Amino acid sequence: MRSNQCNIISTYTQILFQIVIGTKHRQRVLIKSGREKLFAYIAELLRNKNCHSYKINGVADHLHIITNIHPSIALADLVKDIKLATSLKIKEENWFPDFSYWQAGYSAFTYSIHAKENLMTYVANQETHHQDVSSLDEMKGLLRENEIDFDERYLE
Repeated sequence: MRSNQCNIISTYTQILFQIVIGTKHRQRVLIKSGREKLFAYIAELLRNKNCHSYKINGVADHLHIITNIHPSIALADLVKDIKLATSLKIKEENWFPDFSYWQAGYSAFTYSIHAKENLMTYVANQETHHQDVSSLDEMKGLLRENEIDFDERYLE
């Protein structure tokens, strides 16, 4: 006798993303006292979308999110949702009084799972890193490292 079981097809992925989101015109408005609340809120947003947050950190004008993304979620939709939700929360809670908007775009890079520890260390050390490297130079370096052609006019 044959069973009427449904075929279950599983999806397995391992795609580690580094997402970089900047403030509008790279304004240095993400004051240190509000960042941990922002990072915790983003981690909660990711959890609610079945994404795993490995590390979130940033400095006054941008943040880095190390995450995997659930296979049912498009990267652009996730970033849009993060930007919209955090913009509302920032203004509602007044975490960053001078914050206006996020940049229109974003950057996202993929990494091997074997790079995870180094990537998390890099993101954890953003404040130290940016004592020597500007945010703009960091972004140019990431784009070059990942062999992405870019127009400098759109990096400001």
